[in-house]
Amino acid sequence: MNRLTIRRPDDWHLHFRDGATMRAVVPYTAHQFARAIVMPNLSPPVTTSALAAAYRDRILDAVPEGVDFTPLMTAYLTDMTDPADLAAGFADGVLTAAKLYPAGATTNSDHGVTDIANIAAVLERMAEVGMPLCVHGEVTHADIDIFDREAVFIDRVLAPLVDRLPELKVIFEHITTRQAAEFVDAAGPNVAATITPQHLHINRNAMLVGGIRPHMYCLPVAKREEHRLALRKAATGGSAKYFLGTDSAPHHRHTKETDCGCAGIFNAPYALESYITVFDEEGALDRFEAFAAENGPAFYGLPLNEGTVTLEKAPVSVPAEVSGGEAVIVPFHASETLSWRLVS
Repeated sequence: MNRLTIRRPDDWHLHFRDGATMRAVVPYTAHQFARAIVMPNLSPPVTTSALAAAYRDRILDAVPEGVDFTPLMTAYLTDMTDPADLAAGFADGVLTAAKLYPAGATTNSDHGVTDIANIAAVLERMAEVGMPLCVHGEVTHADIDIFDREAVFIDRVLAPLVDRLPELKVIFEHITTRQAAEFVDAAGPNVAATITPQHLHINRNAMLVGGIRPHMYCLPVAKREEHRLALRKAATGGSAKYFLGTDSAPHHRHTKETDCGCAGIFNAPYALESYITVFDEEGALDRFEAFAAENGPAFYGLPLNEGTVTLEKAPVSVPAEVSGGEAVIVPFHASETLSWRLVS
């Protein structure tokens, strides 16, 4: 198969930032996707439905004229989140989901939840109204190795939460381990997961072998090869529990290439090309449409998109850097040639 037309896909997890950076990166996503779940970890974070509505307006102002794109907003959970505000924002269509960041887990997460018990009432209200919970699944205890944080989070936080509130819809975002895929597979119908293109392409060697490569550093960090292979099997295996979520995270070159580089990989410009390359390599092109365009809307209870996109098997060269507003950004696959390109 050298050409594939699928229903227009969505991105169920990404970061736009704000200001000039946001205005520079929104068009990349709007060009490829009809909708996107937008992460709320700005500085300061998007913690209420009113802040989410204002952020949505800023994003829409950055969408190129004539392009049909809908940002789906999330609220950043804190120890002090008001359950009534979340429920009202969800009922009004301002909020699509809420995001759990364990405090200190990733970029701009210092205001996150310090203990899952502190938001018990919030989670119960979300379960009651059918509001999905997006989860960054890592513990942040200093005694836990960074490569084990996801697996420990499953045992200590996620499994007990799902047992206690089986009616709560949970999206285990940007999973990176075999243990995460096994947990999702074994869980009930209210648990699903997103998988990024980078975690399908790279293992931790890409970041550490032959010198430190800061543009391959993201959180959760890439793991061993066995985990990458488990993720490829999960993404391409046909299970409706998995769907596309890029975790595209723009950071300017100078904030990555420094003595304390930021975590995040910017993959928005060539996200579909990156994903379909994996499905082609795995002999699973017939399953790409479900992963990219059907499983996510079904889990969130949203309608499928009406339009289509077409990709063809032809080389596309990824530039070494792209515009990022105030400064340039190095994209995922920089200076590489991918084997598929987006035609329309």
